[in-house]
Amino acid sequence: MRRTICLVAALLPFAGMAQTGKKEYPRNYFRNPLNIPILLAGNFGECRSGHFHSGLDIKTQGKENLPVYAAAEGYISRIKTEKGGFGHAIYITHPNGYTTVYAHLNKFTPYLQTYLRKQQYQRSRWDLDLPLSPAQFPVKKGQQIAWSGNTGGSSAPHLHFEIRDSETEHPLNPQLFGLTVADDVSPVIHDIVLYTGNVYEDEKLVVSMVKKGSQYKPARTSNSSYKIKGENVQVPSGMTGIGVSVDDYMNGSSNTITFYQARLFIDGALQSEVTLDNISYSVSRYMHAYTDYKMHEENHKWVQCFFRLPGNKLRSIYSELNKDDGRVLLGSDTTFHELRVEIEDNNGNVSEASMILDPQRGDTTTVEAPDDCNSKVPYDKLYEYRAPAISFTLSSGHLYDDICMDVKTQPAPDALSDRFQVHYPYVPVHSYFDLKLKPNKTIPIELKSKVVLMYSDGKDEDGRDASLSDQGWYKARVRNFGSYWLALDTTAPVITTLHKDGASLSKTGRILLTVKDAMTSVHKFSGYIDDVWVCFEQHRNSFFYEFDEHCLRGKHHLMFKAEDENGNESRFEMDFSR
Repeated sequence: MRRTICLVAALLPFAGMAQTGKKEYPRNYFRNPLNIPILLAGNFGECRSGHFHSGLDIKTQGKENLPVYAAAEGYISRIKTEKGGFGHAIYITHPNGYTTVYAHLNKFTPYLQTYLRKQQYQRSRWDLDLPLSPAQFPVKKGQQIAWSGNTGGSSAPHLHFEIRDSETEHPLNPQLFGLTVADDVSPVIHDIVLYTGNVYEDEKLVVSMVKKGSQYKPARTSNSSYKIKGENVQVPSGMTGIGVSVDDYMNGSSNTITFYQARLFIDGALQSEVTLDNISYSVSRYMHAYTDYKMHEENHKWVQCFFRLPGNKLRSIYSELNKDDGRVLLGSDTTFHELRVEIEDNNGNVSEASMILDPQRGDTTTVEAPDDCNSKVPYDKLYEYRAPAISFTLSSGHLYDDICMDVKTQPAPDALSDRFQVHYPYVPVHSYFDLKLKPNKTIPIELKSKVVLMYSDGKDEDGRDASLSDQGWYKARVRNFGSYWLALDTTAPVITTLHKDGASLSKTGRILLTVKDAMTSVHKFSGYIDDVWVCFEQHRNSFFYEFDEHCLRGKHHLMFKAEDENGNESRFEMDFSR
C-alpha cells in the first residue's frame, strides 16, 4: 500500500537536545525497548484505516514473548487490557515530560501481572484501564516490564512503541529521539496526481513515475530522482491540487514505511510543505481529509495531498501552505510551469520528482459541485434528508468538502425494509450520525428488540443493533456512506472448541474457545468454573482462560456464556480436568 507524510508541532526546549528539521527533541534519553536491533513493520504517521499510525511497530522476529524493557526511568502510570486497539498495554511516565507506551503485549512482569489479575477478579471483568500512582510501580531504564505479544488489534507479533508529550498526550515521532534505525534507502515515488476538480470525482490526472506503459515516461536519473523528459504533461488551466503516492523502506526489511517531510514547488517557489511529527488522537481521523480516500477505497493506494480540503481541521500538518490552501493556479496563457516534489524520510534520505506542466488554454476547472446537482450538501452547514422510509442529518464537521448527495432505493424482499444506497462508500464521513429506517413489514412485539441495521460497502457486510425510535422508525449510529437495510437477528453466537468434553487440559495451560456471530458482534461474555467467575480474555473471535489459582488441579465444570448486540445468548458447558 502507498504510504504517507504529515506534520510538526512544538515542544519545550530541553537540555542536551539535538535538532531534527524544525523541532528539537532529547536524543539518547530513550533506549530501544527490545534487546534486538530495530526493524520496522510500520512507523509514525502511516495512513491506516481511520487514523494516522501513532508510533513504531517494531518487529519481534516473527515470534511472541520477547522481553520488553522500560525505555527510560520513570513510573508505570497506566495499564490497559482491551479486545482491540492496543490489547495489553503499559504506559510509563518519565520525569522529562514524556510518556512511553508499549502495546500488543502478552503478559506483564509478575508483580504487575499479579496486581492486574487482582483488579480483574475484584471487578469480575478482564478489560480494564487502570491509572497508577508514581509510588506504586517505579521503574529504571532497561528494567523488564513485559513480554511482547500479538494482542488487541495486532495481526502479527510485534511491539507497538510510542513516545507522547505527557501534558498534551499527543503522540510524537519516536525516530526523532535518536533511536537507531538503520536506513540509507531513499523514498520511492510512485505517482504524481493532479486534481482539477473535487477529490471525490474523477477529475484527476495520474502521472506514473516508476511504472512502465504510463502516458508520460519518466527518466530515473538516479536511485532517488525521477524526471519526465521529452514530453510536457498537459493539464487544464485553472486551480489544481497535487498529491503524491510514495513508499519508503529501511535496511533489512521489506515492509513499506512512511516519510517525515514532503515539499511541493512550482517554478522553484515552495507551495506546500507537510511535516510528520506530532498528531493528536483527537484529530487523527482527519487522515481521510489529507488523503485521496476514494483512490484508496478503489485502488488500495494511499495518495497524500499537498492541498487542504476545506473541512480538514488537521491544519498544523501543513508547515507551509500558500494562500490557496496548497492548490496552485495554472494560468490560461499556456505558460509552462515546472512542478517538483521532494520527499524526505526520518534519516534524511531524499527523493525528488519533476515535470513540466503545460496548461491548456480555455480549459478552466472548478471545485464546485456539478451544475445539475439537486441535493448539494455543504461541508459546513446543516443538511437534513427526509423521505417516507429513510431519514438522516449531517451537520457541520461531518464532511470534508461539499458533495452532491445521492440516495437510491431498491426493493429487498428478504429484508425488513427497502435497501437504501446512501451516497457512496468512497466518500468519507468524519463522525457518527443517526440513520433512521422504517420497516415495510410488520414486526411482532416480541421481535422488535431483534432488529439490526445491516451495512454493505459493496465488498463486505456487517450489522449493528437498531433501536426502536419514534413512530415506528429504527435508529442506529453510523459513520460510513453505503447501502443500509433492516433485518432480523434471532440467531445466537456459535461457541466452539477443540477441547473434548472430559479431557485433561493440564498440558495446554489454558481453555480456548471460538465465538462467532453471524450478523453483529459479541456484546457480552463471561466464563465460570464450578459456578465461580474466571478471567476469560478476548482476541478477535478467540476467547481464552489461562489456568491460575482460581482453578486448582482436579476435575471441574466449565460454563461459558456469550451474547450478541440483540440479546441472543449461547451457552457452552464442558467437564474437564486439570
